[in-house]
Amino acid sequence: MMYTMKKHTSKKALRNAAFRLFLSAVTVAGVGATALAQESPKEEDFFRITGVSTPEDVLLEVGGLTVLPNGDLGISTRRGDVYIVENPTSPRPYFRKFATGLHEILGLAYKDGALYAAQRGELTKLVDKNMDGKADVYETVYNWPLSGHYHEYSFGPKIAPDGTFFVSGNVAFGDEQWYRGESRVPWRGWVMNINEKGQMQPWATGVRSPAGLGMIDGELFYTDNQGDWIGSGGLWHLTKGAFVGHPAGLRWTNMPNSPLKLTPAQQNAVVDGREIKDENGRYIKPENIVNEDFTTLFEAKERIPELKLPAVWLPHGILGVSNSEPIKIPEENFGPFGGQILVGDQGMSLISRVFLEKVNGEYQGAAFPFRSGFQSGVLRMAWAPDGSLFVGETNRGWGSAGDENQGLQRLVWNNAVPFEMRAVRAMPDGFEIEFTQPVDKESAEDIASYSVSSFIYKYHPVYGSPPVSTEENPIKGVKVSEDGMKARILVDNMRRYHIHTISLDGVRARDNSYSLVHPTAYYTLNNIPAGQKLSLSEVSTKNSAAPKASAPKKAAPKTSAVARPAAKRTPAKAVAAASVKAPVYADVKGILAKYTCLACHSETKKQIGPAYVDVAKRNYSNEKIVELIHNPQPKNWPDYATEMPPMPQVPKEDALKIAAWINSLK
Repeated sequence: MMYTMKKHTSKKALRNAAFRLFLSAVTVAGVGATALAQESPKEEDFFRITGVSTPEDVLLEVGGLTVLPNGDLGISTRRGDVYIVENPTSPRPYFRKFATGLHEILGLAYKDGALYAAQRGELTKLVDKNMDGKADVYETVYNWPLSGHYHEYSFGPKIAPDGTFFVSGNVAFGDEQWYRGESRVPWRGWVMNINEKGQMQPWATGVRSPAGLGMIDGELFYTDNQGDWIGSGGLWHLTKGAFVGHPAGLRWTNMPNSPLKLTPAQQNAVVDGREIKDENGRYIKPENIVNEDFTTLFEAKERIPELKLPAVWLPHGILGVSNSEPIKIPEENFGPFGGQILVGDQGMSLISRVFLEKVNGEYQGAAFPFRSGFQSGVLRMAWAPDGSLFVGETNRGWGSAGDENQGLQRLVWNNAVPFEMRAVRAMPDGFEIEFTQPVDKESAEDIASYSVSSFIYKYHPVYGSPPVSTEENPIKGVKVSEDGMKARILVDNMRRYHIHTISLDGVRARDNSYSLVHPTAYYTLNNIPAGQKLSLSEVSTKNSAAPKASAPKKAAPKTSAVARPAAKRTPAKAVAAASVKAPVYADVKGILAKYTCLACHSETKKQIGPAYVDVAKRNYSNEKIVELIHNPQPKNWPDYATEMPPMPQVPKEDALKIAAWINSLK
């Protein structure tokens, strides 16, 4: 077989492998020879999602996960309960309620025999003093103010190397300016550092909805969600005194214990918050402006030194829409990916993978798709002693892909190594791509097997941003290592601070001609390293896609002046009828995928956004749907927590096709 199968591989995977083995012996008709018709393996052939048996009366809506020293699993829920699960990887785990009556616990940590929970308004220590299996001490370590707004979620705690705790707090939203994040009470829109004595130090601000705190090698990282001022989700290295972009928390920088002194007025002088009123004195919601002179986050940083850029952008609609917890893969887990980072996504019910490197003292790196298909929104992750990954999930109020509102699942590797890009590293003249298996040199030395383009997002008060400043980055050459494990590509027009989309659609594995499981990486190029550049004499410039010189055309024979019969003309009415014929799903599926529409919408099911059949019921004209694609009106859909970002990058022709298909669903 082409890859190793272990005893605990699922029956489905075995059937798939057997089917591929059968396909490999098929004779392809019409080529005159026996050829291998191989289907390349998918992510599910290597990483299996399996359920954790849960009692019928236990509704998890997981908000926090932590593994105890004895291997038991601690779970906190949005309903305010804490469970201890004994033998959590066994067929019959035992659930024990440890604590109850808390308020929306969105994080859980274990330290020195106690559990620490982040409630909506406080960090709480839970202790079982009499050893009866239930918490009998609920101790407030530190509490922070609340205004009562629904969006004031609190996340954490994460334990720092010095034993202190990090907790983060969401912004609220306005009343009249319902679209604008605001900090109504101190330290909303901040990350706080708290010690055991209940002493709090504000750590950093500019966060909007910081659902993903994570300690990576003793350093604090966090993820945020696309929203106002946040063009797309990403992974930030969060140092003390940093400002990461959302201005709401700047309201409190005049407090004596604030680690930075940047004021709202100073930020607004760099990028206007557009608090504009109409002739009736009502605020006007900021909308995306097409063809404007926009500002990017890195351009704003030139005037705001405290501004911290993402280490890695996680492109919206591709690697998630509501990024959650980052977690490091232990070196001994998940094979070639040990030491890298996994990032969950609540909205798209998936996990991405991140390879980080430091260039000029700053983190940057590549993000890849990793595993999709979880039953609900991925919010929390924790490593089991057997090397599998617990995945805690929730949906309520936020929406997500998947068929369930909550869940606890496990991700299990079957010890077979997938053909993937293990890492992408920045070079002074391009990128070096490291593989998990040797590549076929014929395909890997062909520059037609690669493509690179780059883009970035706007920094503005609008909800989200379309990709902007998009350019192609021509491939000038490629050098493949002798062992076939690395390919270094020379890339023209590399652009600092931009996201570089690196696609390897034509590269194949050496031993079986498989394509990569995930052929695209997204590299955030905060710095271009110094070092030795390759010369063109060192690389392959073979390009199978280059146009071949054709033989000179023969002169066309002279024709007589005899008139030819006119071609049959299709009646104008028939042309018009054909042009307005509604497309079917097969006609628009590629377009919906290309512009990431399928990340939030399905044909018939409510997900992050409304189902297309529900949009059809609004009886919008095709032109109106195009207008709403380019500049959405979230107030039209008040039951959905996640706004749709502006999408002016969708050409009108494609948008009209989407609109015609939507309206055909009536």
